[in-house]
Amino acid sequence: MRKAQFAGTFYEHLESRLKAQLESCFLGERGPGSLPNVKADKKVKAIIVPHAGYAYSGACAAWAYKALAESKMPDLFILIGPSHHSHESGFSLETFETPLGMVRVKQDFAIKLAEKGTIKQNEAIHQKEHSLEVQLPFLQFVFQKHAEKIKILPILISQDVDLAKLAVDLKETIVDMGITVTYIISSDFTHFGPNYRYVPFSSDVKNKIYDLDANAIEFIKKLESNEFVKYVNETFATICGTLPIALLLKTLKPSKVSLEQYYTSGDVVGSYKNSVSYASIVFT
Repeated sequence: MRKAQFAGTFYEHLESRLKAQLESCFLGERGPGSLPNVKADKKVKAIIVPHAGYAYSGACAAWAYKALAESKMPDLFILIGPSHHSHESGFSLETFETPLGMVRVKQDFAIKLAEKGTIKQNEAIHQKEHSLEVQLPFLQFVFQKHAEKIKILPILISQDVDLAKLAVDLKETIVDMGITVTYIISSDFTHFGPNYRYVPFSSDVKNKIYDLDANAIEFIKKLESNEFVKYVNETFATICGTLPIALLLKTLKPSKVSLEQYYTSGDVVGSYKNSVSYASIVFT
């Protein structure tokens, strides 16, 4: 079992306080303004959500999780995030624990995916990684009436994996098993400032950060994986989930893509000296 590593730092460590914090993410100033409500007929294929501390990015993430909760619950959530502490890729088979309970991996899917040879189990890289853990309380909160049915496959992606091959492997495994899947892609957007060693401009900083992210998001909306990666490489844009996003764009068929929320930590604290951008994007 993987114990919660970031409860008490990225989010509240007590169940009651965490539930209150999550509720405030939905109802607060930058959140969607209401908790998930009526189920809709639409199916959410994927969401892109941030992974900073809830005080900063939780309200942004709530937009995508509201859309997710108001659509039909899939058989499997495939969580894909960047590996901040390793240059290796891999999935975990361990049950994840949060203050809201346990979240279990769909083991048969993971084993079948591993048989294709592109990605394998790698528990070590998951131990200190926050990008996927911080998604789990949101999942547990919005599907709390069916929490025991939540099944996940947590995958961390780095430069060592063939994205095109992994995209094919994922799609084939989904078809082979005849299940429904929703992808949860964990990514913050531009990391600006001396703390991140990224200061490509020094004037009109807020608007230029917004423009930098908006251009990247346009490629995402068009499902243009290669163009998205090319843009990131040409601008040196510090989007930490570039590879998970690129993998998603290679797996999806034509979809309706909507940017539900966007803001930066600079907007939250009122200073852009060091700023991280957050986007909530929904694919239906």
